[in-house]
Amino acid sequence: MSGISTLPGAIRAGQKADPAAMTGRIREHIVNMCASPEGGHLGGSMSLVEVLATLYFRIMRIDPRDPGSPDRDMLLLSKGHAGIALYATLCEAGFFPSERLTDYARPGSAFMAHPHAEVPGVEMPSGSLGHGLALGVGVALAARLDGSDRRCFVVMGDGELQEGSVWEAASVAASHGLENLTAVVDRNRLQITGATDFVNNLEPLADRWRAFGWHVREADGHDVAALTEALTAPPEPGRPTLIIAHTVKGKGLPFIEGQARSHYAKLGDRQHRRALSALRATPEGERR
Repeated sequence: MSGISTLPGAIRAGQKADPAAMTGRIREHIVNMCASPEGGHLGGSMSLVEVLATLYFRIMRIDPRDPGSPDRDMLLLSKGHAGIALYATLCEAGFFPSERLTDYARPGSAFMAHPHAEVPGVEMPSGSLGHGLALGVGVALAARLDGSDRRCFVVMGDGELQEGSVWEAASVAASHGLENLTAVVDRNRLQITGATDFVNNLEPLADRWRAFGWHVREADGHDVAALTEALTAPPEPGRPTLIIAHTVKGKGLPFIEGQARSHYAKLGDRQHRRALSALRATPEGERR
């Protein structure tokens, strides 16, 4: 794609941007998309920003100039309702220019509320929760059969863990010793109907995954250094890795942080301005 090397977050010649410096830009894109006529999944997208920024700008082996490279690392966003967070991150990583984000939610556009595979950099369509980890198992197995060292990352929501298919996939991944598979749970503790542990208690979450044969690490999901440490530590031989990223739904917008009502929002002009002002008042915004 022409013009990629001039984009702000482009990955060039192995050089990647500082993830912490990109989070403010990504959050602004998310807020702008939520100010569209259709709105968007705001809270769960904002909670995921540091996770995606760390993966794309520090961890994953990808090249936006060659998004179909057979040696690329792959990210599957199982938590498909956070598609606008993925679009914003892919934009800043250089997969397409920011102007294309204005197509979000327009009739006929590939930029839908949930990820669409026609968007450059999107590996799989998602939105029907509970499917991503099973697909990640397939991707990791395929890499093994190919003799490739490529890695697969699956990002899930914590409410999604109420789906039985997640635990079937977790069992299979451990049985096959897929150490090239890493799953990240966005543990913001909220879903559309309220607190996840009120709907269906997930704790002790780390112990549950360990019981399924996974190596588990926990990290502050808004601390890029902590996430980097968790994601770069060597995997345990013969075991897939789970990262529990402790996050806040609606992170960056104090007036909706930690509230279930942030799940989906259609921001009016006043709310849009208020959200952008809040983001630009943060240390992240001051760095831009």
